[in-house]
Amino acid sequence: MASQNPSKFYSKLFDLGAKVAVVIGGTGVLCGEMAWGLLQAGARIALVGRNEDKAQGHFKRWGSSADEARFFKADVTRRDQMEKIIPAVMDWYGRIDILINGATIAPPVPYLEITDEQFGSIMDVNLKAVHMGCQLFGKHWINLKQAGSIINMSSMAAIRPLSRAFVYSLAKAAILNLTQNLAREWAEYGIRVNALCPGFFPAEQNRAILDKQRVAAIMRQTPMSRFGDPHELVGATLLLASRQAGSFITGCNLVVDGGFAVMSI
Repeated sequence: MASQNPSKFYSKLFDLGAKVAVVIGGTGVLCGEMAWGLLQAGARIALVGRNEDKAQGHFKRWGSSADEARFFKADVTRRDQMEKIIPAVMDWYGRIDILINGATIAPPVPYLEITDEQFGSIMDVNLKAVHMGCQLFGKHWINLKQAGSIINMSSMAAIRPLSRAFVYSLAKAAILNLTQNLAREWAEYGIRVNALCPGFFPAEQNRAILDKQRVAAIMRQTPMSRFGDPHELVGATLLLASRQAGSFITGCNLVVDGGFAVMSI
């Protein structure tokens, strides 16, 4: 086989030109960086969340135009607002190809002090919103007979017991089960469903629990002896999003953690 121009080969493998990605939770640090990576690969971006100022901050940093990236305001725990996202994006972009389910909150509440209200609110953001996103976008693609890629944001808390994040951990573990079930159910429709599992990446939702003692414990457990940089999630995002590079990947929980999950003694 004749050799190819490497840049053309990689561009084709990860090219997302003409694709549209909806990023729920994209106003945050991690999903915002993942959205930026999709934008660099040619996708047009719809950021979904409640804070337009944060979205506009991303757009300014990216230097993107309104044709390339736009904010859609919604409370993703409410079905009536979630149902408006798809027609709004379709009116603007004409198609949807990729969904990132990344809305997250992780308040550090001791287990015996968790109230029913706190339990419900944490599960609503971390699990109910993901369920509704999968359900609504999956139905959209199936009705159109269109392939799609869903990336559900998992967490190290889903696969390893982590203190001070009990309800969050429950939700993230459920996301892995949901991801695997939907990967099995929707493969025949060309819809790939995967989870992306970051290790420890300092962001707004976890800074409250990253005290000096906890940081030291994380560093002891991480072979690479450092936190992740949000940019280091971009490669995994492109792999899972691309129909070329990730065409045979579904039901996967792709871990990006500096080795945290493989540490023992």
